[in-house]
Amino acid sequence: MANSTTIAAPISWIPSSYWDGNDGLWNTFLVKVGTPPQEFRTLPSTAGQETWLPNPEGCTTADPSDPGYCGYLRGTLPFNGVNSSGFENNQSSTWDLIGLYTLDAQELELGYSGNGLYGFDTVSLIDGNTSDALFNQTMQVVASVPDLDFWLGVFGLGPKSINFTTFNDPIQNFMSDLLNSSQIPSLSWGYTAGAYYRNKTPASLTLGGYDDYRVGATNLNFSMNVDNSRPLQVGVQKILAENTLGGSGVNLLPTAVYHFIDSTLPHIWLPDDAIQAFVDNFGLTYDNNTDLYLINDTMRNQWLQNRPTVTFQLGTSDVAGSGGETVNIELPYAAFDMQASYPYYENATNYFPIRKAVNDTQYTLGRTFLQEAYLTADFERSSFTVAQTSFDNLDLQHLVAIESPAQANSSSSSPASTSSTSSSLSGGTIAGIVIGAVAGITLVTLAVWYFLRRNKRKHQPLPTSDPVDGSETVFATDKKDTPYSDHRGSELPSENALHEAPGLGSYKQDPSELPGGRANEVGVEMEGDMGRFRARPGMAEMPSPGLGHGYGGFAAEAPGSEGQRYELMGSEPVQDAQRTL
Repeated sequence: MANSTTIAAPISWIPSSYWDGNDGLWNTFLVKVGTPPQEFRTLPSTAGQETWLPNPEGCTTADPSDPGYCGYLRGTLPFNGVNSSGFENNQSSTWDLIGLYTLDAQELELGYSGNGLYGFDTVSLIDGNTSDALFNQTMQVVASVPDLDFWLGVFGLGPKSINFTTFNDPIQNFMSDLLNSSQIPSLSWGYTAGAYYRNKTPASLTLGGYDDYRVGATNLNFSMNVDNSRPLQVGVQKILAENTLGGSGVNLLPTAVYHFIDSTLPHIWLPDDAIQAFVDNFGLTYDNNTDLYLINDTMRNQWLQNRPTVTFQLGTSDVAGSGGETVNIELPYAAFDMQASYPYYENATNYFPIRKAVNDTQYTLGRTFLQEAYLTADFERSSFTVAQTSFDNLDLQHLVAIESPAQANSSSSSPASTSSTSSSLSGGTIAGIVIGAVAGITLVTLAVWYFLRRNKRKHQPLPTSDPVDGSETVFATDKKDTPYSDHRGSELPSENALHEAPGLGSYKQDPSELPGGRANEVGVEMEGDMGRFRARPGMAEMPSPGLGHGYGGFAAEAPGSEGQRYELMGSEPVQDAQRTL
C-alpha cells in the first residue's frame, strides 16, 4: 500500500500594480488590517518580522510642505469611501492595544529612529491580481508609525519571535503562524524587488519556497550569520564598475567587507573609501542636509546614454581572489537612477542611492540591490542563496517548495519517502546526500536525472507517484489555471555545487487622479499629543540612536517613556559576532 504525505504548497504573493516611494519607485504589496479592513500598500522586509503601517499623525495639513495627499503617497488606500492618512486603530473592532514601544529593528543601527503604537489585530495578505485574501491571520502584531523615515508600510518576512519588555512571553510572527497552521511548507521565501526601469517588471515574492523562473543561471549558497540580528550577511569582495569616469574595470570597494541584505530600506551603505570611489566615478555631490548623494542633469544624462554597469562580487571565502566560490550580481546604471521627494525635498531630486556607513554594523545592501538580485532564505536550515534575477518568462511561474526539516526528517524514515525527497533536491547537494546516505543504484539514477533536468532548465512538473514504490507526495493547493508547476525541494536553488560562506524618471502623482478628499485624521488616545513630524531624514554620519524625525510628542514628548524591545529569539545578542574580511 502506497504511503501518502501531504505538505502545503508554496504561495506566490502577487504584488500590486502600484509603484510607490519617496526614495525611488518600488513595487508594493497589499495588506488589509483591522475590522472592517483598512488597506495599505507595503514593502516586504527581509530583516523584520512585524507589520508596520503609517500612523495618521505622520501627515498633517498644518505642514506647508505636505503635498496634500500624504496618506495616499504613504501607501494608505481609501477607507469607508474617503482618503485615509494612516491606520485608524480606533476604527477597528479587533484592535487590542499593547502600548507604545521603540521599533528597535536593524534600521536603528543605520541611524533611523522611531516608535510605534503596537497592538494586535487581524492581518490579511491580498493577491494583487484578484484582490482575494491569500492568508487571513488574527491576533497579529501591528505597529502604526508616524515617523516619516518609514514612509511606506512594511511587512516582515523574518522568523524571530516578537517580545515586549522581557523574553518571557514571546509572540509568534505571521510566517510562523502560517507554518504552524500548515499553510506554507516551511519558514522560507524567495524575493526580488522588481525593476521599474525594466518596463515595470514586477516584484516576485514566494512564501514557503521560491520561483525558479526568476532565479538566474548562477547563484551561491551561504550559511546565515551567527548574529541573528544580521542573518543574511554576505562577503562583498569587489564592486566593479564599467564605463565610468574612471574607465572600466574599476574596483569601487578597496577593502572587502561583509554586508547585510535588508530590503526594508533602499540604500547601499558603504565604507568611506568606497563612497569616495562612487563619487569620483559617477560625479556625485553630497548633500549635508539629507545625507544623500545627488547627481546633476549633465552627469545623469551622460550615464543614461553611456549605460555603465556596477557588478557586486559576492564570495564565500575570507579574501577576494583566494579561489573560493563567487557569484556576480550586475546592476545597470538605471538601477541607481532614482529620485527623492517629500519629505527629503520639496521637489523631486535626482540622487544616487548610496549612504556612508559609520562602522561595520551599518554595511548594508538595501532594496536597490534586490532589483537585480533574487534572494532565497531557508531559516530552518540557516541557509540562503543569492542569484542574479532572471527577467525571462515573466508571464509564468515555477514555484518550488522548500520542505521544513521536521517534515523531511519524518518522511526520510521511510525508504520510499527518502527517495522521493532526494530526487527533488538541488544539484549541489545531491552528491553529498548520495555518498553519505544510500548507495542504491536507483537513487543515483534519479539524482543524475534531476541534475541534468535542472541544468537544461526544463520546467515540467514532477510525477506525483514515486518511480520506486508508488508512494505519493501531494501538495495542498486550491490554485486553478495557474501557469506554473509545483515540485518539492528541501534545499535552496542551485546550478553549481554549493559552497557555504561564514556566515527612469520622475514619479509625479497627479492629485486630481486620487480618489476623493482627505479623511479627517484620527488622533491616538494616549497621554500627550503625538505632535508634528517634520521632514528630516536619518543622518548616517552620526551614531544611533538616529536623528530621524526625533521630534514631536509621539517619540519625544517624554524621552524614555516608550517601552524597550527585545527581538532576539529568547537569548541575548551574540557577542563578537561581527566579522570583517
